[in-house]
Amino acid sequence: MSSRPAPLIPPRLRAVLVRVPFLVRIVRFARRGPLARDRNLLITLCAVALVIGGLAARVSTEWFSPSLLILVTLIGGLQLRLRSLAVLILAVVVALGFVAVVHGQRHVGPGLLVTMGFTSVLAAMMSRTRGKLGVQGLRGDAMLLELRDRLKSQSELPALPRDWGAKVVLKQAGGSSFGGDFVVSMREADRLELALVDVSGKGVDAGTRALLLSGAFGGLLGSVPDFLPACNTYLHRQREGEGFVTAVHLSLDLSSGAYVITSAGHPPVVKFEAGSGAWKVASAKGVVLGVVPDLHCEADSGVLRKGDALLLYTDGLIEQPGRDIDAGLDRLLGEAERLLASGYREGARTLVNAMSSGHNDDCALVLIWRP
Repeated sequence: MSSRPAPLIPPRLRAVLVRVPFLVRIVRFARRGPLARDRNLLITLCAVALVIGGLAARVSTEWFSPSLLILVTLIGGLQLRLRSLAVLILAVVVALGFVAVVHGQRHVGPGLLVTMGFTSVLAAMMSRTRGKLGVQGLRGDAMLLELRDRLKSQSELPALPRDWGAKVVLKQAGGSSFGGDFVVSMREADRLELALVDVSGKGVDAGTRALLLSGAFGGLLGSVPDFLPACNTYLHRQREGEGFVTAVHLSLDLSSGAYVITSAGHPPVVKFEAGSGAWKVASAKGVVLGVVPDLHCEADSGVLRKGDALLLYTDGLIEQPGRDIDAGLDRLLGEAERLLASGYREGARTLVNAMSSGHNDDCALVLIWRP
């Protein structure tokens, strides 16, 4: 049998300490409620601020510079609640005032006061944002990074057989980590299900909604027989409509190459036929998701043979201010014929860069081919 570890405080000493009301109140105050950590940190930072002020005034401003209070304020902005931060700022003001009374404006000049004011405002903004999110420190940034990584991992296609190739290219507006274009996919045996979705807006503004919809659409993909109608029903049930959503769905049989394409307000899929050496536009079309309660899609089907390829993309590749969409589609087909001739895998990224140059919009491309 394992023996219990010895207590930190001997029982006799603990019995004596419990009888002292003042010590009991201090212990209860430090351990009371869920905000004990915030309270204890506030007390510590206030004590540090006052000690720095006292040492700067009485000992040396070279060793204990009043500018150290800037660091104390920043720590409070990263860790404390807004009310606690206000108390800390008051303690910092008292410390600076004490130094100013002893040394005058030599060490507490206008430059330091302006810097402290700016730091206090910045710390208050950080504390207020964290209060809304309910997180401490830099946990909010870590959550965003984790969401970004999850969105990127969802955009990765499952492993395909040797006689198939695929490439996904996502390029967000302004170099942002978030955007309104995303891909969801799944593979079950020889059946590949894939959907390319475009949320209205661009960059970070559309990224939050794309994160939400990627989880919902990823759960529906492969779980319901009619994917796009199920997505439309989900969006139509939402109480508040926030812009439109377009999507294209591809169901591909990896053993035979047979495919079915359904579209909801999305730019048309194009197919490369190795026999004729030409790119052809698919006829699949439908209404934008979330607009009508009952979605009807006109599907397009066919077979991918050796050397054939399918190109799915978002409107960021063909839409440009002041130009017609058909002109953008013709340009896409011309660039695809020129750039993808040397190889699909290397040419996909080059095609996106060539089509997206000159405008700032989210772009996405999915290329599937049979070598």
